[in-house]
Amino acid sequence: MSNPSLLDVFKSTGALLEGHFRLTSGRHSNTYFQCAKVLQHPEHLSQICSLIAEHFRGAGVDTVISPAIGGIVVGTEVGRQLGVKTIFAERKDGAMTIRRGFGIAEGERVLVIEDVITTGGSVAEVIALIEAVGAKLAGVGSVVDRSSGKVRLAENQFSVLAMDVVSYDPEECPLCKAGIPIEAPGSRTIRQN
Repeated sequence: MSNPSLLDVFKSTGALLEGHFRLTSGRHSNTYFQCAKVLQHPEHLSQICSLIAEHFRGAGVDTVISPAIGGIVVGTEVGRQLGVKTIFAERKDGAMTIRRGFGIAEGERVLVIEDVITTGGSVAEVIALIEAVGAKLAGVGSVVDRSSGKVRLAENQFSVLAMDVVSYDPEECPLCKAGIPIEAPGSRTIRQN
């Protein structure tokens, strides 16, 4: 699947939104990728995740972990295609944690899978959890990299769609200055700016 083809899939499923958005990172943008709208279609989910899985097939992955909530569907399907355990990390009292009886062992090779990367904050938190137990980072995969590769989180990093999509600090947002109402469609509640 080429980048223009995937972009067409996002557009045709209503997953590429335009307007004024507060991203999960807290930054503002005129473009929002609602991956769930694409991934609700099994044929798109399977095809997109197969590209990620193929990239990491030789990386010796033992476990796939995703930050909740956006990355869970992608991570589960990538893990299924790789034939490995899949788990997720979630926020508790604002901190990323591994709960629900999930665990990572020392020396385990762990692949982090996310739906959309803007600043990489959630992925970085998950990487810190992996490193804290002495596990090894096998790589980072995502459906969309809004930084077009500028945000580097791992030596082995792969995104199906990499685009340089503008985002703004809330204090410098021209959309706010123009009085355009803001939406916050992401999975994490952010304090209003």
